[in-house]
Amino acid sequence: MTIILILATLFALLLIGVPVAFALGGMGLGMLLIGGFSPLMAPQSILSTLDGFILLAVPLFLLMSNLLLKGGVGRDLFAAVQAWVGHWPGGLAVATILSCALFAAISGSSVATAATIGTVAIPEMINRGYEKRFVYGLLAAGGTLGILIPPSIPMIVYGFVTEQSVIALFLAGIGPGLLLVTLFVVFAMLHARLSGGYTPVAKATMEERITASARALPSVALAALVIVGLYSGAFTPTEAAAVGFAAALLITTFWLRSMTWAHLWEAVRESAITTVAILLIVAGAKVFGKAIALYRIPQDISAFLAQTIDGPVMFIIVVSIVLLLMGLVFEALSMILIMTPVLLPAALGLGFDPIWFGIYMVIMVECALITPPVGLNLYVIQSVAQTTLGNVARGVWPFLVLMLVTVAVLYIFPDLVLYIPFKW
Repeated sequence: MTIILILATLFALLLIGVPVAFALGGMGLGMLLIGGFSPLMAPQSILSTLDGFILLAVPLFLLMSNLLLKGGVGRDLFAAVQAWVGHWPGGLAVATILSCALFAAISGSSVATAATIGTVAIPEMINRGYEKRFVYGLLAAGGTLGILIPPSIPMIVYGFVTEQSVIALFLAGIGPGLLLVTLFVVFAMLHARLSGGYTPVAKATMEERITASARALPSVALAALVIVGLYSGAFTPTEAAAVGFAAALLITTFWLRSMTWAHLWEAVRESAITTVAILLIVAGAKVFGKAIALYRIPQDISAFLAQTIDGPVMFIIVVSIVLLLMGLVFEALSMILIMTPVLLPAALGLGFDPIWFGIYMVIMVECALITPPVGLNLYVIQSVAQTTLGNVARGVWPFLVLMLVTVAVLYIFPDLVLYIPFKW
């Protein structure tokens, strides 16, 4: 009964428009006071959260992705990929997916990925006769690769909350990320063959391919620098973010010559706003998490699940349904911060690896990014394409199904997640 009352109150606060951070923090503080616990636990929890070294990676990755966005890197990446695969069936769609994957490997931000590639790809695909809803859904879903293909801000937050290795999470995301990219590409090519109606792109000459690739080469080198530095142990995630930010500034300023003082100021300002929003949510969720831990809610839920759910398959099905429903109300980081402390003990009790469960959570969070009414990627594409939210939402459902198929594949073949970080 206590759990239902807490969740009902939290949903009520969100429905009347209370910001997520203040709803979580206020609920946590109220629960501490009602339970007779010291209210000093609230500021202590916030301080212990915000002084974490690993969280410094968040504003730095955001700065890097915003610099690349303002510097027009997306145009160069898209042009280079299009030069190589644009003549395939559905070539522009394939180029869009691969461009999203490449930018995701640089930025770690879903919203930045959707905005950067969407700005370039949407008009190009529509002009070539691709169905508008398919284009909108493709870009909204392709943007979600930004939080699965490492580096990933939600993985950083999950690692921080669960005290798991962020680098292990990054490595674990490679296999599922490549699988999801492959599924998106196959679907895009089948859709193009079956629906038709688009104008094929002529095959680029070798000279055009070399020219386009040369302009995109620094961005690809930046992705390689960050990824190799992380996986070789040369950088911590925070150091990799700092190196990536510095390299992005150099590339956009001196190589591409596309960075201006106005663009730099916009990138810093937008990164600061997003960082403050993220850290406020993390702080509020930490207070809420402290309160529910003192009320022993995670333990009660774990015991309830152990008694009522028959085996790990049913657990994943039930949890997936719950997360899909929560994705209708909560945004990505809130879901990770609220649900991980509640669900992870039960998952561990059923034998799930915490790294595997983290990747599973990130994929389900991706689903939340493209489900209305709070899916952020839907609003990004709506803004870029100047269309209605309904048009974007109707275009994403095939990609949502593919994400759930990915979850099923990962359950059947867990080594797709665990092989690289632990066995390679």
